[in-house]
Amino acid sequence: MAEKTILVVDDEAPIRDMLRVALEMAEYSVLEAGDAQEAHGLIVDRKPDLVLLDWMLPGTSGIELARRLKRDEVTRELPIIMLTAKGEEDNKVQGLEVGADDYITKPFSPRELVARLKAVLRRTDTLSTGEPIRVDGLCLDPSSHRVTINDVPVQMGPTEYRLLEFFLTHQERVYTRNQLLDHVWGGNVYVEERTVDVHIRRLRKALSLDGHDRFIQTVRGAGYRFSNKVSVPNN
Repeated sequence: MAEKTILVVDDEAPIRDMLRVALEMAEYSVLEAGDAQEAHGLIVDRKPDLVLLDWMLPGTSGIELARRLKRDEVTRELPIIMLTAKGEEDNKVQGLEVGADDYITKPFSPRELVARLKAVLRRTDTLSTGEPIRVDGLCLDPSSHRVTINDVPVQMGPTEYRLLEFFLTHQERVYTRNQLLDHVWGGNVYVEERTVDVHIRRLRKALSLDGHDRFIQTVRGAGYRFSNKVSVPNN
């Protein structure tokens, strides 16, 4: 397998040095940037496989850079792990809302970081192949990795795509948050259950065309299911 390239974006050189050593020991190729502008240039020119992005950067913040990357069709599916000293829950949710795949709070051990990075890469590397899945105008095509509603392209992040693919291949069954974390995020999970709720909201928003968000149903006290049968309104 080709060596993966990780872009480390942090304005503190000692942290970049520590991360570079840890990642190179884990056999990753490493790029470094000290601010958002330099990082964006490297992303466009060098196309890294994942970005370790510090929340607090001089000038444009890490969270703003993440928003910009997720708005751009070329970089929308680039995996992002946010690095920050902010441990409050609302900051974590904000990081996930803009499209980050994971969130790690400083201080952290290099070993933990590498494990979480591997988990994110493993998830984004799992591209399915097979026949398109269609339900009432909604179509997911695994071979092209595209989703359409009544032939209109639907934009969504890689995590929402995997979540939708899982739901479409496991319709009508209720899954708890923990089960969804295991099946969609992978067995080596380092994210919180609330992460599932964030991505469910984003998936519903992506499927809102012609009311197709109704397929993603909340089962109070149990979890979530995908169903094209009539249900009570979502929470």
